[in-house]
Amino acid sequence: MQEIRLRASGIVNELVREGITHVITLPDSETKFMYDAIRKAGDITVVPVCREGEAIPIAAGLWAAGKKPVVIIQNSGLYESGDALRGLGIGVNLPVVMFIGYRGYKRHGDTPDTAARFLEPYLHTWGVPFYLLEYDSDLDRIPMAFKHAARDSTPVAVLVGVEYADESV
Repeated sequence: MQEIRLRASGIVNELVREGITHVITLPDSETKFMYDAIRKAGDITVVPVCREGEAIPIAAGLWAAGKKPVVIIQNSGLYESGDALRGLGIGVNLPVVMFIGYRGYKRHGDTPDTAARFLEPYLHTWGVPFYLLEYDSDLDRIPMAFKHAARDSTPVAVLVGVEYADESV
């Protein structure tokens, strides 16, 4: 029996359980199912950005205002966000969970896309812990990521290694 791929509604259910108030994201075609699921949930405010580099500063401002945000961006967008990650995420001990699309990730074998190949070394360089999601059975890693971020007061990444599955699956 094949495992069910990662459904956006499962992630949103975890975000609601964690008390997330805001999702800061740059909507794109790969995150359509996630965007639709968040909008359906109704309890979470979506904050769209023009560039991924804006996401961490906005999350920091919301956190300073007593809210509980998450960031949803792609790996290439994380690279653009490097200075914000350093200065705000790590610099002020921001306990934010970042869902990062692992664009170009190949489970088995060579990964020619540098956006994917550099992601884990990049996170290691900054000392950002991460958890990988590929299936609905991996959803238990989301609460682990939130506990890690709160315990260590640090940014934590959740790498999304697949495109979100259609909710009818």
